Amino acid sequence: MMGTEGNTGDGVRRESLLDPARSETPSTHRSSMHGTWEIPPQSSADRLDLSGNATGDEPGGNRGGKSDDGVVLGKQPNGAQAAEAVEGRPSTKRNALWAAAVRTQSRVSASPGLQRVREAAKRDKRVRFTALLHHLTPQRLRESFYALKRDAAPGVDGVGWKEYRQTLDSRLDALHATIHRGSYRARPVRRTYIPKADGTQRPLGVAALEDKIVQHALVTVLNAIYESDFVGFSYGFRPGRNQHDALDAVFVAIERRKINWVVDADFRKFFDTIDLRWAQRFLTHRIGDQRVLRLISKWLTAGVMEGVQLSQPEMGTPQGAVISPLLANIYLHYVFDLWALRWRRRSVRGDMAIVRYADDTFLGFEHREEAERFLAALQERVAQFGLSLHPDKTRLIAFGRYANEWCRHQGLRRAPTFDFLGFTHICGVARRNGWFQLQRVTMAKRMHAKLSEIKQLLCRRLHDRPREVGGWLRRVLQGFYNYHAVPGNLRRLWALRYRLLRCWWRVMRRRSQRRLSWQRFFALVGAWLPEPRVLHPYPDVRFRASHSR
Repeated sequence: MMGTEGNTGDGVRRESLLDPARSETPSTHRSSMHGTWEIPPQSSADRLDLSGNATGDEPGGNRGGKSDDGVVLGKQPNGAQAAEAVEGRPSTKRNALWAAAVRTQSRVSASPGLQRVREAAKRDKRVRFTALLHHLTPQRLRESFYALKRDAAPGVDGVGWKEYRQTLDSRLDALHATIHRGSYRARPVRRTYIPKADGTQRPLGVAALEDKIVQHALVTVLNAIYESDFVGFSYGFRPGRNQHDALDAVFVAIERRKINWVVDADFRKFFDTIDLRWAQRFLTHRIGDQRVLRLISKWLTAGVMEGVQLSQPEMGTPQGAVISPLLANIYLHYVFDLWALRWRRRSVRGDMAIVRYADDTFLGFEHREEAERFLAALQERVAQFGLSLHPDKTRLIAFGRYANEWCRHQGLRRAPTFDFLGFTHICGVARRNGWFQLQRVTMAKRMHAKLSEIKQLLCRRLHDRPREVGGWLRRVLQGFYNYHAVPGNLRRLWALRYRLLRCWWRVMRRRSQRRLSWQRFFALVGAWLPEPRVLHPYPDVRFRASHSR
């Protein structure tokens, strides 16, 4: 079924990225009937640069065909020792291509067809793939179905995971046939809201189950292309990367590099303000299969169902859809990542570090004037693509090993802090020798939100058996520990456990007029509430282990 990819012949009519609708079908050579066609790069007059103008530079910014090595981006110093100080993650000696492949439910490596797509994408950063839809096979749809959450809320169709599994084979065969006939129709997403830590509501879009299956399968295919394009400092929603990898990169950047100023940047309502026209134009840089582009367009224009009211948003992608994180990464790859790389090479003389997780971005600078110029240029840059920085969450602060001393000279008590991925980062001092030490603790508003949620649920479980409530509290508390139990954060986790203990005590006393003894209550606490302990290694140790030279 999976054919090999072949390069196009010399007589290819090049397709302009400025107006994909005008493109003509190129004459290509392929090695098999279902082979993936590749269109060679366009001429310099037809390509779209990072700001939307025609340029001779390639969209990916990597003419050599190799992706960025470094994970914490650093500015190469000037001078004779520049060669020894280049920061970056070297190419691994082993076959990294197979390691990046997504493993299936049967623990078998990904299909050879996707492996060839991955190799072609890594070999040439400017090649466009014109035959990708045939990778959406019934087997891949089945794997995507079993990768979904079993207890997820149903969409507008009202079909749940367990109900769909009863007739799985026939439904997947019909779904596969509609996709390849072109008769597949995306359903509107169901709008729901969840509370945020600051008290506001976050809108989510719950897609129908079949839309989730197709989106997950297509994300698997597109990841084979874009994982070789994404830069090293991008961590959000990528295979093999998570929040703690981004947190480790921030820790190492502040501790090991000359970081004195931090730009804490956050995009305002990012998922709701994505320009769909720019998003589709960015996709055409690598995807030439019009069937795949139409499939993505159907999801973006399916509409939102809120109650009984159907609306058609002109911008934004539903936050909560399976394909939304990948589309967001592609959008920011062209809007921010490649532009930041070019700006660093041309305008920065000191040290600079970048870490981005989805729309949350950390930017570290050695010199204040460079940080101010970057922030001003960033605001102008994102405005060209319909985005804006959050005025309350985006700020420039003094942060680093000399920040406390500088703030005392300015009449301040201590250096300001910043929040990133659920942790408050503090310029601390080591007790042993008085040296600078970066401290990370759980954000206070996130702890308060978690306690408030537990209090409400405890009141609903007032008359449940203590054993059932204890088992539920243990799962909730252990889940919180699994993310927040990093070195240096145990004191805050002990405080969370103590406050949770008091909440449970008040609820237990309201169960009846019979007085609950402390001895019996602390027996319940010892049996069901686990004590916090460090579950994550030190950031620099884990960072060196995963990015060894």
